[in-house]
Amino acid sequence: MLAVVLGAIAWGVSRFAFDLPVYVPAAVFGVTLVVGVGYAAIRYRLWGYEVREDSLYLERGVFTRVRTVVPFVRIQHVDSARGPVERLAGLASTVVYTAGSRGADVTIPGLTPEGSDDLQDRLKRLAIRAEGEDAV
Repeated sequence: MLAVVLGAIAWGVSRFAFDLPVYVPAAVFGVTLVVGVGYAAIRYRLWGYEVREDSLYLERGVFTRVRTVVPFVRIQHVDSARGPVERLAGLASTVVYTAGSRGADVTIPGLTPEGSDDLQDRLKRLAIRAEGEDAV
């Protein structure tokens, strides 16, 4: 989407403000598209999660690596979500809402719809079990 917007801006600038060659808007579009697709591919490769014995572990980030541990006792509820782009790509996300004040939700993107539903059910069961073990 950004490639289309920048290409259109470059076309408008070249058409109305400056007498730039015709290939400039196409080059802006192409470079933006290649950089965007490359960044998305790197971001996808550097994203992972693991369901551990007592927590959900996530690791992500291209420039800044972020590691998040969500104890099952902190999980409030779990959703499976599919936005318009995800539906077009045949993907889904699992959203884990946690007790806490900062960044109280974690999203696991890029799952199949069945995988997202399975992860949702698994995390729900583990959270219920952890709550029972933690009860006084």
